[in-house]
Amino acid sequence: MTSARRVAFDVLRAVDESDAYANLLLPKQIDAARLSAADAGLATELTYGTLRRRGTYDAIIALASDRAPERVDPAVLDALRLGVHQLLSMRVPTHAAVNETVALVRATAGGRAAGFANAVLRRIASADEAEWIGRAVTEARSDDERLSIESSHPVWVIRAFRRALAAEDRADELVALLAADNDAPRVTMVALPGVGDVPDDAEATHFSPIGFRAPAGSPEELVRASGGTVRVQDEGSQLAALALSRARPVRAGERWLDLCAGPGGKTAVLAAEALAGGASLAANEVSSARARLVRDSISGVPLHVDVSEEDGRTRIGGERFDRILVDAPCTGLGALRRRPEARWRKSPSDIPGLSTLQSELLDAAIDGLAPGGIVAYVTCSPHLAETAVVVKDALQRHPDLIELNARDVLSSVTREPLDLADNGTGRAQLWPHRHHTDAMSISLLHRPT
Repeated sequence: MTSARRVAFDVLRAVDESDAYANLLLPKQIDAARLSAADAGLATELTYGTLRRRGTYDAIIALASDRAPERVDPAVLDALRLGVHQLLSMRVPTHAAVNETVALVRATAGGRAAGFANAVLRRIASADEAEWIGRAVTEARSDDERLSIESSHPVWVIRAFRRALAAEDRADELVALLAADNDAPRVTMVALPGVGDVPDDAEATHFSPIGFRAPAGSPEELVRASGGTVRVQDEGSQLAALALSRARPVRAGERWLDLCAGPGGKTAVLAAEALAGGASLAANEVSSARARLVRDSISGVPLHVDVSEEDGRTRIGGERFDRILVDAPCTGLGALRRRPEARWRKSPSDIPGLSTLQSELLDAAIDGLAPGGIVAYVTCSPHLAETAVVVKDALQRHPDLIELNARDVLSSVTREPLDLADNGTGRAQLWPHRHHTDAMSISLLHRPT
């Protein structure tokens, strides 16, 4: 029988070796291993906890082993990270954490590696996390490196977050933001408007009028029982879709497009909203695998949605749409609570290429916007090069457009007031530490009639 530790280890290896997404792979591995509810919870905490704290653990492993992490066999390093997480951040007895990890290393890398792992883990077990971090930060060459070790975020991400917060005159919230990234988020769900029902025992979300907190039990069981009309979805994603669909009253016959639709969560909300308002919706996703996820996401909505699989930059052609969502590919730095591996997977060198792609997708959407239409430019990232700069440049290239105040639009949608800072534009920026959502950036551009 596969253990919870082995499941977590296998997911970590897949994340490192083949760029797997932990949130997609882990549930499959848990099901395949037929883990009990308790062991599934353990595998989840081991996987996500280790991914979130990887930077801190690597600094500790380097001290305890007198060896840089890149000089440790990758499989052994992943096992050590799992062991350190159990020793320093979980209530796992020392003998169990050490022995189980050493056995895992022996089974995957051999006896010599097991001896190395045993020595390192027993050394780490001799002190608590605070003491180890205190030792590690003495090696830091700057305040940002110190913060990187303490918060388990790469230095470049810390600096990008600081600049984004400073744009709102809230740079003093940086430590709170980094801490929020390392907290396990509560599961948030959506009842697709007009077609899904909120369970009687569910707690409504603070902001999204269609969201609720997962009640006791498995969210997957609730999704299956609903036939797809209830789904797991971050509250920030719900608000991003509603910002477009509720920016103004829907006129029957409107044509809508979700240009970069995968994996389809926002598409499903738009489909339900379009159905209620008498609009039509088309979706596009360049990846065939993600296009299949889109089709699955909208299966619970009784509205025909054509899902094309084209490059979003050329998909529109000569068509015109009244509302277009550009949920652009991005670094994903706004979803580090739920996808912690993104902080280790991305680098500053990714930003220029992504910014160019984001600008080209937004230009394509603007070219396909009908008079009176609205395009929502959304990223799950607060990085200014992916948000404010892309929108500013687009407005300069398209002087006929007007930026709507997305903060005002969201204020008209939400159940409770949102604390959204004025950043000098109409852009709305959500934050994990302030709103308990992903750090979603939402801009609305309008073409006057």
